[in-house]
Amino acid sequence: MSDRGKRAPLVVGIGNRFRRDDGVGPWVAEALLGAGLDARVHAGDGTGLLDLFESHDDIVLVDATKSGAAPGRLVALDAGLAPLCADMFHYSTHRFGLAEAVETARALGGLPRRLRVYGIEGRDFGAGIGLTDSVERAARALVEALSVEDPGGDRGRGMSHGADRAMVHGDADAQK
Repeated sequence: MSDRGKRAPLVVGIGNRFRRDDGVGPWVAEALLGAGLDARVHAGDGTGLLDLFESHDDIVLVDATKSGAAPGRLVALDAGLAPLCADMFHYSTHRFGLAEAVETARALGGLPRRLRVYGIEGRDFGAGIGLTDSVERAARALVEALSVEDPGGDRGRGMSHGADRAMVHGDADAQK
């Protein structure tokens, strides 16, 4: 059964919760599920994301980034407007991950109507459970922003989604 046409976005938290900050996507998805929102955890393989793109019109992807920015820095991208930088989202055990799935879907004309990507810069990707403090603060802020829904049904109004391709929000320590 297809979920195309649903008004509320599906939030997909990508990552491995057993690799510290790589678990930020699952952490966000689980928090949103606990709040009764449509969310799921995804291990990060790109082929599974392609299947989701076919069945939902509005998707929000959340993943850890490793770009050299300050830990906890949140980047919001409108993946429908321009290609994603594969290097930013490539701290994964998968060769075909988030960016590759988005760009494959774009090439095949299979992107959902609306596709937003949030990256939270990680610090520690080693084995272990639990997010570092700055990443957890950024994740909490993102959960709060994605939980907000206006009367028109636009979740995430707390984060800028205008015409800009990317909105960068300072590291979580600066947002206290």
